[in-house]
Amino acid sequence: MTEKVPEGRSAATGESAPSIPLGAWLADLPDARLIRLLELRPDLTQPPPGTIAALAARAQARQSVKAATDDLDFLHLAVLDALLVLHADSTAVPVTKLVELIGDRAPETAVAAAVDALRDRALVWGDATVRVAAEAAGGLPWYPGQATVEDTGATPEEIAGRLETLDEAQSDLLRKLLEGSPVGRTRDAAPGTPPDRPVPRLLAAGLLRQIDADTVILPRLVGQVLRGELPGPVQLTHPDPVVATTTAADADAVAAGAALDLLREVEVLIETLSVTPVPELRSGGLGVRDMKRLTKTTGIDETRLGLLLEVTVAAGLISAGSPEPEPDTGDGPFWAPTVSADRYLESPTAAKWHLLATAWLDLHGRPSLIGTRGVDGKPYAALSDSLFSTAAPLDRRLLLGLLADLPPGAGADATSAARALIWHRPRWSVRLQPGPVGDLLDEAHTMGLVGRGALATPARALLAGEPADDVVKAMDKVLPAPIDHFLLQADLTVIVPGPLQRDLAEDLAAVAAVESAGAAMVYRISEASIRRALDTGKTAGGLHAFFSRHSKTPVPQGLTYLIDDVARRHGQLRVGMAASFVRCEDAALLAQAVAAPAAEALEMRLLAPTVAVSQAPINEVLAALRQAGFAPAAEDSTGAIVDIRARGARVPAPPGRRRVYRPMPTPTPQTLSAIVSVLRKVASAPTGGMRLDPAAAITQLQEAAHLQASVVIGYVDPAGVATQRVVAPINVRGGQLTAYDPASGRVRDFAIHRITSVVDADHA
Repeated sequence: MTEKVPEGRSAATGESAPSIPLGAWLADLPDARLIRLLELRPDLTQPPPGTIAALAARAQARQSVKAATDDLDFLHLAVLDALLVLHADSTAVPVTKLVELIGDRAPETAVAAAVDALRDRALVWGDATVRVAAEAAGGLPWYPGQATVEDTGATPEEIAGRLETLDEAQSDLLRKLLEGSPVGRTRDAAPGTPPDRPVPRLLAAGLLRQIDADTVILPRLVGQVLRGELPGPVQLTHPDPVVATTTAADADAVAAGAALDLLREVEVLIETLSVTPVPELRSGGLGVRDMKRLTKTTGIDETRLGLLLEVTVAAGLISAGSPEPEPDTGDGPFWAPTVSADRYLESPTAAKWHLLATAWLDLHGRPSLIGTRGVDGKPYAALSDSLFSTAAPLDRRLLLGLLADLPPGAGADATSAARALIWHRPRWSVRLQPGPVGDLLDEAHTMGLVGRGALATPARALLAGEPADDVVKAMDKVLPAPIDHFLLQADLTVIVPGPLQRDLAEDLAAVAAVESAGAAMVYRISEASIRRALDTGKTAGGLHAFFSRHSKTPVPQGLTYLIDDVARRHGQLRVGMAASFVRCEDAALLAQAVAAPAAEALEMRLLAPTVAVSQAPINEVLAALRQAGFAPAAEDSTGAIVDIRARGARVPAPPGRRRVYRPMPTPTPQTLSAIVSVLRKVASAPTGGMRLDPAAAITQLQEAAHLQASVVIGYVDPAGVATQRVVAPINVRGGQLTAYDPASGRVRDFAIHRITSVVDADHA
């Protein structure tokens, strides 16, 4: 471990090095650099700082430093780590010394560029010699030095092997360091300690590192292996996540096929909830039993169904409310399709995909958690607020952005993508482990954004922020062209070898039921499906012509006979309104229907040999007669057959029902320019009577306490008397300065808001 350089001495030569305060350095920057700083660190603008000193103080505060390092990659954080090893938090360090410490782990140009980027964020300041904020260590996701001076020669496998050989005492010691601070003080680290004690044995095995005679530290890679995390990063150059390569056309084709499957399943989900809305839990979300029932009804596995539910709700296609018509059982509210679902169903295929893909990209939730159990042991429910995550959209865009940076057709898997993502965002490493990244990658495949691990062309357009019409056109180009035919089989199944034209798909769905889905969908024709088609007004002749026109294989003779047989019996009974009436040209058939046991509750009575009436609604008469084995048809006042099928439940989509994270608005360039202009005016104004900004006072006093230096403070006591006092700051906490006052010979507390100035005692 590098020894700490005394205050005011250079880490490179031991000679005095100029150390300029951050406030003075910021004051010398051009306006464009200050505006850039505020763009990169927008938290510094809320509220707008009143002075350059206040801006400098706020930029060195712990929370602001952590926010500023949140989106830095491993190289930038490693440079910051190296500067802390060189004690740049207390004295100016030559950049040449930094380059020397990093050595051949990264090119000198890359290190210089990283320092420049840190200067842009005011995490580093100075030119030939640089300083970092005293709170810079708080921006690292590890203890200072763990990325720079540790030996990273041991592989994760070697570390795991060493851990398996430990005894209970050694394991307990490592566990304590893992659960608390990685730094521990122990006398066993001193020379001469018996080598059979736990600490010397762990040091010898490379599972601990010695800082000094009394202090040891748990190495970063060892801690990661103990936690079961993906170890690293180690190298200062970004890793290559590519594990497979295909053509862009192949990736697009796979993604387009996934998109078609997605859209089909969403339509099945909407249709299912239209017929049977599902009650919402009192605590919000969907119950476990209802989820399993919905899985069985739709034929969609639970993991995939959870994703579809979350996305369709986010897209406004499903919501909880009071459906119209109301379900017969249970109390509301119910999960059901919204009125927007009808417009969605009529939209072009690519436009449907764009709506769902956008909803997933901005979804503030993690569908992959559905069905798993939280820390409280309770399972995560679908559509519940327990899935809410402000970081989920950031993680999705980070993953897709990583894939977008790869050549078209280059693909990654969960492990390689996680390793690359952790390098780009070390502070997010807990969220970017292979498990969560694999879930995001699976979801991206399901949504038709990724094919074979590579980003699809339409997804690139979506991520690039291109207009919606251009993204839809990009998806149109990769979707297979709709076909106008199908293949009839002798067993009365219909094979569809691709996406059908919309009108043809609707006509086929009216006369056949889906038996299996996939790249080639299979429909089955039955007596019930033909009768359903006839109920909608289609005729036997029309069905014969439909199948002859669109089938590439000969129409089976059995299908011709089935259509004719069902049509001959269909509609002999006609049901109208009396409340309802039933008419039939065959008097014997009508008499048989009236006498049927299933029709007793209808209280039908004959008005004439071919006409009967009932007070029951028309849908009840139709249902009862069909239950009795008849094939009635509904007709209107002109005698034409009408379709009276239920249209499905719909609910309004109330805005703002679910939790949505709204990030802090980004200041406009005009706002940033105005803030900088005010700072310049204040800096050039006469200083007489101006008080020190409390934030600036806190920073200066914290630095003095850190350096154990004395300062002269201007202080106004409760009586309003202004005095100058020499004090030695000890700590700053809760708006109070605790310092040793030599004049009184004791430790005293001073209210921060009463301090009017702070000056180094050596320069007073």
